[in-house]
Amino acid sequence: MRKKFSWKVVMTSVETPHIAGAQPDFPTAKNMGERLWGEETLLCHVHQKFIMKKLFVKKGCKGGLQYHRFKDEAGFLLSGRMIIRYDNGKGGLCEKIVIPGDVFHFSPGVVHQEEALEDCVIIEASTPIFNDRVRMEKDYELGEPHGMPTTAASEVEFG
Repeated sequence: MRKKFSWKVVMTSVETPHIAGAQPDFPTAKNMGERLWGEETLLCHVHQKFIMKKLFVKKGCKGGLQYHRFKDEAGFLLSGRMIIRYDNGKGGLCEKIVIPGDVFHFSPGVVHQEEALEDCVIIEASTPIFNDRVRMEKDYELGEPHGMPTTAASEVEFG
């Protein structure tokens, strides 16, 4: 019989004791550049643990319909209203309107798209994986994707 996996066992094996004189880090936000849909700012990158971003999505704009092979991400909508599209489990898409204070989570493999009904600001936390994108517009008969293309698994950056 296989033992059940336990995060408690993993985490207690890497417990960190108090470190006298240890100081917090105050990272400088890094603008990742304008996007067709708005702007992406990297707020914090804790190597091999997590990243935190601020996303500004302009009213009427949307990201690509996509999934990630490896990246696990969650978002918190600070301002605006947006539609999140995702697979309905039957090969189609469904929509949910999110408002400030709502939280959403996309596990690896979850098809999703965000569309701003108003200017939106999102705080996103995710595993530290960059360039992990599989575009799905054609699979849902939505035509050719615009913006950033699908990346090959070999192009995914882990950090």
